[in-house]
Amino acid sequence: MILILTFATENDRDKFEFIYEEYKNLLFKKAYDILKDHMLAEDAVSEAYLRIYRNLHKIEDKNSGKCIAFCVTIVKNVALTMYQKRTRDEVSFLETDIEDESEMETLVIDKIGADRIYSIINSLDEDSKNIFILKYSYGMSHKEIADTTGITENNVTVKLFRAKKKLAGILVKEGIADDQQ
Repeated sequence: MILILTFATENDRDKFEFIYEEYKNLLFKKAYDILKDHMLAEDAVSEAYLRIYRNLHKIEDKNSGKCIAFCVTIVKNVALTMYQKRTRDEVSFLETDIEDESEMETLVIDKIGADRIYSIINSLDEDSKNIFILKYSYGMSHKEIADTTGITENNVTVKLFRAKKKLAGILVKEGIADDQQ
């Protein structure tokens, strides 16, 4: 099927073309990491670009860390949905998402579902949330995050520390984790 995208302005077309060319390999890699299948990963990336096209108005700066996080989040959600449909009710966690498994992470996953985890992460301010996602969902180093977002490595470290502290506080408040301060 051939799909022709129409853009309201030339600026929108240029923005979309830039996002496509700049991030297509990153999005494919993320989809493949989840699906472990080239054809399904290509389908996920195609669907992700359709969603990006529909939400292009939400992207202010195509070079920003927010844009990258937005695009990667979309492809991850599409790929996870495809993965869930493929495995139906089977409950499993992908090895790529559990590289840095800890006792706390296991406890949280066991006690609450993915929807609640996303909800808790979404309670962070936008910058902290994006940095947290780049670090823990995509395994980026502090330097890579700093380069991507345009802030200092030290600022990345501080924002991650504060984000983890806030998330831990929420988990303690909801009785999901013990207060170990």
